[in-house]
Amino acid sequence: MLDLDLVYEASRTLRRIRPKIISKIEVEADAPCEVAQLLETIEARLDEHWAHLFGLLYRLYGQHYDFFYYIERILLTAVDSWLRRPEDLRQLDLRRENDPNWYLSERMVGGSLYVDLFSDDLNQLRDKISYLKDLGLTYVHLMPLFKDREGNSDGGYAISDYRSVNPELGTMDELRALAHDFRAVGISLVIDFVFNHTADDHDWAIRAQEGDREFMDYYHIYPDRSIPDQYEHNLREIFPTIRRGNFTWHEGMQRWVWTTFNSFQWDLKYANPEVFRAMVEEMLFLANTGVEILRLDAVAFIWKQMGTNCENLPEAHLLIQAFNTVCRIAAPGLAFKSEAIVHPDEVVKYISTNECQISYNPTLMALLWEAIATRETKLLKQSVNHRQSLWPGTVWVNYLRSHDDIGWSFDNGDAWAVGIKPDDHRDFLNSFYTGTFKGTFAAGVPFQHNTDTGDMRVSGTMASLAGLEQALASQDALLIDMALRRIRMLYGVLSSIGGIPLIFLGEEWGILNDYQYLGDKEKKDDSRWVHRPKMDWSLLNELKQQHSPRARIFREMQVLFDVRKRCAAFNGSQMRLLNTENEHVLSYLRWDEGHLLVVIANFADSEQTVNMRNLRCEGLAHFFKDTLSERMVSTHDTLDLAPYELLWLIED
Repeated sequence: MLDLDLVYEASRTLRRIRPKIISKIEVEADAPCEVAQLLETIEARLDEHWAHLFGLLYRLYGQHYDFFYYIERILLTAVDSWLRRPEDLRQLDLRRENDPNWYLSERMVGGSLYVDLFSDDLNQLRDKISYLKDLGLTYVHLMPLFKDREGNSDGGYAISDYRSVNPELGTMDELRALAHDFRAVGISLVIDFVFNHTADDHDWAIRAQEGDREFMDYYHIYPDRSIPDQYEHNLREIFPTIRRGNFTWHEGMQRWVWTTFNSFQWDLKYANPEVFRAMVEEMLFLANTGVEILRLDAVAFIWKQMGTNCENLPEAHLLIQAFNTVCRIAAPGLAFKSEAIVHPDEVVKYISTNECQISYNPTLMALLWEAIATRETKLLKQSVNHRQSLWPGTVWVNYLRSHDDIGWSFDNGDAWAVGIKPDDHRDFLNSFYTGTFKGTFAAGVPFQHNTDTGDMRVSGTMASLAGLEQALASQDALLIDMALRRIRMLYGVLSSIGGIPLIFLGEEWGILNDYQYLGDKEKKDDSRWVHRPKMDWSLLNELKQQHSPRARIFREMQVLFDVRKRCAAFNGSQMRLLNTENEHVLSYLRWDEGHLLVVIANFADSEQTVNMRNLRCEGLAHFFKDTLSERMVSTHDTLDLAPYELLWLIED
């Protein structure tokens, strides 16, 4: 169908649906004036977004004989959700529509946590809001907290009910209250939208197991191996040490079910338009609890096509754009954050104002760890030089650790360009961070070591990987100081290179690996639990001890986050590398509307010298002041940097 035909069909379809929209508004409104106001709002949004949504859905589902039936259902689902949206969230929508780039602000500082590990439950988390504010956070991501399957649930990513909080953590009303309290103090609530799969005990899956053909079509279910084997020819294994292949035999149904991740996580069949509509309903229900950012889980895997590896397919992008456009109509205050731990060239394809406005930056994460292992910045510079910049209106989330493992997701071409053999280098990094490389400071644990391919990832807390665990065990004051310097420098880069800095709560205390997971039969085969320890709030007393390593990390993070919020140059993502003539040092320029700031970071455990005269060649000032230490720096000479020294320089 031609674009002009699509526009015509979109307009014709909306005219047909419009009386039903008006009827819904009249039922919900309390007075004629409210009817007019609501109708004006929804018509303005439909004028702006309906034709685009229609086109996206036509590309995905236009071949279905009942396409117009489904597109009507999808729009009415969005309208129903919008009409149920609480008034304070409608006001938030208006503010966000007037300030669409709110998430680009230098004031954005993030933290992520598991509710049970951080505070036991949602009510006690509300009691910790003052702590989160004191640390400097304005964005808090709650890891999966919805009702999940009993036993192994992949850390909560096997969801049984999107509309019920895990009873051990609280209730939906308590989640709404938390979101309200967060907003009152300027914290945006972030939660996961696990939309690639459900748990095998989700109501949809149970009804499929009972033989309900409608719900069997929610999933990829096959009577024999003929089709699964054709798919498997091109698929990779995600958790090869846990299970082989991507399909699971279900004894009760006598069927094979597509399960990319774990046998109890059933992949949804988005080729069925009813699945998209049903997940739109779940997404908007979550939006109406007060969530401001949805982390879209496993975005690369959501569309399947025979003859491909079923990752990063064009239809996956169309789906996310369609979800996004529905939100512009029903909940425009909501932003999307993509989780795509894939090749860097694929990661960036999910990032746009029409798709995911925010994205994890896994390549930067991996290369920061690479740079402190090698004490060199050449691969980091090579990647940052052409991968850090994003489209206007979008932003990275920069992190060192998360709930997940570390994979060495740098581009092979970038490695070859700076004289590094990529496969050998990944082997070195795995060896370095799992403690088998001679002289390493890291104390990590292997994750999903595939003996057939040699592929491996790494688990471990930030502090243990950065050397603090080993240093404390040796009680060597110099090694402890070096680890703390290393940590401060890394977080200084995270907070300044362009994007939202994100910590996994516990990092601000320098929490070390927790090896107790090995004694838990549900966790022992998943080494990621080594970096998911329970918060020991008695350690707060240590923060009062001036020379405690934990107190030092906490104070330095507070300072970094506070200074970041006062530097307008950190708004947005604009950055450019600067030449330091030193392979151990990273330097870059940040700017926004006339505000300039130069960052210099030494990645070596030895003193380094940089030629500051290069900054004058860039047209910058003759004198700078470090906003973190008040140190004065001249561009007329060279600059000596202490091991792991970090400078945030403004023109003086």
